[in-house]
Amino acid sequence: MPIRPELLDLLARRALTEDAARPEAVARLHARGGRTARELIGALVDEGSFVEYGRYVTAAQEQRRSVDELLDRSVADGIVGGLATIDGQQVAVLSYDYLVMAGTQGFRGHTKTDRLFEVIERLALPTVFFAAGGGGRPGDVDLPMVSGLHATTFAEWARLSGTVPRIAVVDDNCFAGNAVIAGCSDLIVASDRASLGMGGPAMIAGGGLGDFAASEVGPIDVMTTNGVVDVATSSEEVVPAARSLLGYFLGRAESWTAPEQDFLRDAVPEGERRAYDVLPIVETICDEDTVTVLRPDFAPELLTALGRIEGRTVGVVANDTRHTAGAITADAGDKAARFLQLCDAYGFPVVSLVDTPGMMVGPDAEKTAMVRHTSRLLIAGARLSVPLVGVVLRRGYGLGAQAMLGGSTREPLMTLAWPGAHLGAMGLEGAVRLSMRKELEAIEDDAEREAAVQELVAHAQSHASALNVARHFEIDDVIDPAETRFVLTRLLDAADRDGRLQGSRRPVDAW
Repeated sequence: MPIRPELLDLLARRALTEDAARPEAVARLHARGGRTARELIGALVDEGSFVEYGRYVTAAQEQRRSVDELLDRSVADGIVGGLATIDGQQVAVLSYDYLVMAGTQGFRGHTKTDRLFEVIERLALPTVFFAAGGGGRPGDVDLPMVSGLHATTFAEWARLSGTVPRIAVVDDNCFAGNAVIAGCSDLIVASDRASLGMGGPAMIAGGGLGDFAASEVGPIDVMTTNGVVDVATSSEEVVPAARSLLGYFLGRAESWTAPEQDFLRDAVPEGERRAYDVLPIVETICDEDTVTVLRPDFAPELLTALGRIEGRTVGVVANDTRHTAGAITADAGDKAARFLQLCDAYGFPVVSLVDTPGMMVGPDAEKTAMVRHTSRLLIAGARLSVPLVGVVLRRGYGLGAQAMLGGSTREPLMTLAWPGAHLGAMGLEGAVRLSMRKELEAIEDDAEREAAVQELVAHAQSHASALNVARHFEIDDVIDPAETRFVLTRLLDAADRDGRLQGSRRPVDAW
């Protein structure tokens, strides 16, 4: 039976939207290490599951270009998007098309995007957005407008914050409006090819700020150090990284393996002055191969990570004593507060591993607006609707420890300590020197004075030991470190009976 003419027309038009219709452009993109929008989406979603919206849209430029040119050069108006599945779970996926005018945002493309945002909200779909591109596009002359500031895309995308999980992927230059799409997302995955900025080279030069290559605007090493990017990886691994991150939001894993827990008994060195890597502790408490550290190069004194415990997604915050001795800085306050908001919005219980001498102090620290930034952590902790469990690994001192515990040892669902831990209103040696200053000043011999300090500190340590703090019921229990995972599991099972943890759905601060 012959194919009807209208179907032939459809198939011919559809063929024009595929990568095969643009072999030279695709080859140039491949030559510089890039992948097309359809290749990125194909690598992310289950094969054959993608249902596209707005495939046949072209740029609003008929006053400047022929229809044939628009069909060739403005495929889908530079934005490919629709619904799909990942491991059988329903999701939405969008990708700016770098083959169409460097992935710039056209006004019909904005309309397509807004349409998909409405569907995403209606169906509560987790979303991955490949955001690379050059920002707003001039030259869409078919539509009556002057400033173009009435575009609603950015407001609609921002409004989804806390409503559905949204992961942005950046695998190329990402400037202006495209960078805002990334910045308003819950998590950003970026490759070593990425450069992010609120303005690209043309905008920078137009503002009289100099001439820069695209790669110089916001290179990945800058964007990881300043905390813009959550996960940095190679271009080859950027899609698997996005899939892995999205998996935390797609429900409980059915299978898992528990690491050997005896490691925890010797994971923290004796004494308070020896630094150690806290990540192996996090990886031991969580299921094997499930931990993803977020923003590792930004405020490294405070680790934030997603992981799983018996298949359930959890958020982990932990002091890293290798940096500022684990003291909480202004950046750490921002990092942790934003992470708690993310966990709270999407129903992830939080495990806080505490080993801190307190808040960072001193004139240099106060120049960073410590009072405001670290207070964000206290506010975020106090507003948590998901369970928080605190575990004091070694030092739990002052306001820093309270901030790590949601405001006090009474805020968590349970506050635990390991047997070598000490808790106090401030560091014990500092407390001794402050409270006994006059008595110590009266000792003229330096060696004798220091010996007296050490004796007093030893007495303070005995008084501040976890067991003594537990005897006064200021914490709930002191446990064998090897029992930590077991206790956490039982607590989270009690808090999440029948999968009741749905999250607050409150907006997540971009910072």
